[in-house]
Amino acid sequence: MQQIQLPRMSYPFPSLVNQFAEQANDQNTLWAQTFGLLKTEAALARFRKAKFAWLVARTFPNARYEELCILANFNTWLFLHDDLCDEAQLGKQASDLQAVTDYFTEILTGEIAEPDRGGPFAAALADIWQRILPFSLPAWRLRFIRSMEEYFKACRWEANNRAQGLAPGVADYVIMRPYTGALFVDLELIPLSDRTDLPDHVLQHSMVQRLALACNNIVCWTNDIMSCRKEAEQGDVHNLVLAIMHERNLPMQDAINETVRMHDEEVRIFAALEKLLPSFDPVTDEELLRYVGVLRSWITGNYDWSVLDTGRYQATPVPVTTPR
Repeated sequence: MQQIQLPRMSYPFPSLVNQFAEQANDQNTLWAQTFGLLKTEAALARFRKAKFAWLVARTFPNARYEELCILANFNTWLFLHDDLCDEAQLGKQASDLQAVTDYFTEILTGEIAEPDRGGPFAAALADIWQRILPFSLPAWRLRFIRSMEEYFKACRWEANNRAQGLAPGVADYVIMRPYTGALFVDLELIPLSDRTDLPDHVLQHSMVQRLALACNNIVCWTNDIMSCRKEAEQGDVHNLVLAIMHERNLPMQDAINETVRMHDEEVRIFAALEKLLPSFDPVTDEELLRYVGVLRSWITGNYDWSVLDTGRYQATPVPVTTPR
C-alpha cells in the first residue's frame, strides 16, 4: 500500500460539544450490549474505541440528554448496519438485503407486531423508533420513513455492485453517496435535537435543499478521505477517493487531493448559500437559523470526531499543500 498524507481540514464554523457527551457515551455502550449488538469482547473493545456517541455529541450539540441518547443509539445502529453491509456476505447479496431492509421498514410503519423475533438489529431499531414516536408528528414520520427507504435502497445498490464486481464511476458515486451515507436521515432528526418545525415549503426550497446537499457532500467526502486506506485494503470500491483513483488511473495521493478540492468547493458553496437564504417570517427564520446551525455542527463535528475521538479510521491528517 502506497504511503499517503491526509490533509488537515479547516472550516469557518465553531466546533461544539454537547454537555451530555460522556453520559450519552456510557448509555450508548450499555444500550448496544443490552440489545446483543456486541457479541464478543473484541467487538466491545472496537465499539469503545469508536466512540459513536461522541459523533452525535459534536453534531447535535444542543440536544437534551434523552434526545441525545436516542440520536446516539440510532447512529450506532446505522454504523453497525453499515459495517454489516460492508464487511459481511449480506453486503454482497442484494436479494437477501432487500428482505432484511423491507423488514426494518415494516418495523417503522408498524406492520411488525413482534420485532424482537427479527434479531438484535430489528429489536434495537424498534426500541429507537418507540422512543422517537412521542416526539414526532405523523407528517414527520412519513418523511423519516421515506429517507430510511432511500438509505436502504442505496445499501442494496452497493450490494448489487459488489455481487457483480462493479466499480461505480465518479458521477454515479457522487449521486448515490448522499443516500449511502444516511446523512439525509440524520438531518430529518434535527427537529428532535433542536426543537425546530420547519414547514415543507421551507425544507423544499431550492437553496435550503442545496445547503443540505453541500453539508452531506462535505461530511460524506470527508469520511471517504479518512477511510480510503481502510476500504482499499478491504477491497471495497464505494469511496470517492477510490472511484476517482480507478476512473482516472491516478495514484491514491492524487485522488485524495482531487477529493479535497471537491470537498473545499462544497465548503465554499455552503458558506455562500447560508448568507443568501431567503426570509420567510420571524419564527420560521429563527428555526431556519437553528437548522443551519446543526448543518454547521455536522461539518465540523464529523471531522473533529474523525481525528480527535474515534479509532474507527486510524488515520492521522497532516498539514499538506493540495492543488486547487
